[in-house]
Amino acid sequence: MALIIEKDEGLVSRLRVALLDWYDRHRRDLPWRRGARDPYRVWLSEIMLQQTTTAHAAPYYSRFLELWPTVGDLAAAPEEQIMAEWAGLGYYSRARNLIKCARAVVADHGGRFPDSEEGLLGLPGLGAYTAAAVAAIAFDKPANVIDGNIERVMARLYAIETPLPDAKPLIRRVAAQWVSADRAGDWPQALMDLSAAVCRPKAPQCLLCPLREGCRGFSSGKPEKYPVKAAKTAKPRRYGIAFLIVGDGAFIAERRADKGLLGGMLGVPHTPWRDTPWTAAEADQPLPGFRPAGTYEHVFTHFALEQAVWKREATAAEIADLLRRHNDWQLVPFAEQKALPTVFRKALKFV
Repeated sequence: MALIIEKDEGLVSRLRVALLDWYDRHRRDLPWRRGARDPYRVWLSEIMLQQTTTAHAAPYYSRFLELWPTVGDLAAAPEEQIMAEWAGLGYYSRARNLIKCARAVVADHGGRFPDSEEGLLGLPGLGAYTAAAVAAIAFDKPANVIDGNIERVMARLYAIETPLPDAKPLIRRVAAQWVSADRAGDWPQALMDLSAAVCRPKAPQCLLCPLREGCRGFSSGKPEKYPVKAAKTAKPRRYGIAFLIVGDGAFIAERRADKGLLGGMLGVPHTPWRDTPWTAAEADQPLPGFRPAGTYEHVFTHFALEQAVWKREATAAEIADLLRRHNDWQLVPFAEQKALPTVFRKALKFV
């Protein structure tokens, strides 16, 4: 193992300069890179980019800045409005932490983000990666920024044979050898751009890579082998029934409990999600007379959901009675369905 992590000072220094020169010529024009490095904008982009693509996150980022140009604006915004604008980015716990963090920055730090990695780690929702990224990119502090893309570059550079996730500590150690106070904020961004344009998951463009001189993955002739990944296990499957109650251009939605999956979000009333399909006799229907409308699938991080949709047209009197009996239910116009996460908007396609 010592050979893998041995540091060649001259080679690292030379290749680091080569990558930064490449970055100066080929850096991506991304919304969050325009203008001065505002910690709020860096933080917002990093939270949005977790578990999604740059192209998907960009319009959300622009919309958030349009609505809430500063961290103070975001901290003062209604939580329901923020959650509605987040719909489609997934992982709603991140949106809840986004709100908590913005309010903590305002309440505890006078509206200014801490400028150190340690201080940033004290904010709600900031883990090791996000704290390092904001410290480096916003404050130009040398920090060992490691995401999945940078893991791929380092695993190939050193031809690390240990499968992920067991290889993570070793990848962190070798990546730390490249961290320097010189252009500390540009370094992780250069690695990210290299991973997007050259060191891609499939069909890496090695002949265009400024690091190929020292890349053991390239020398092996099989760079796409790295990072080595452990065999995937099949996701467990769960089942549910969504009750679609519609009337007069609107549908009934329920406000979910604050804690747990999709906490605090609006959703279509449904049975619990369990490991076996539901029968009509088992399902506790809000009203009699539901008709099956179809079935759809949705994949969460830890399980795949197969959800049947049962539909019922309801009269104004029935809807009023349901709303009286369920304090967490409300009538939502179809035009405002954006407030629902994707898993429940899929049910509305059966209207």
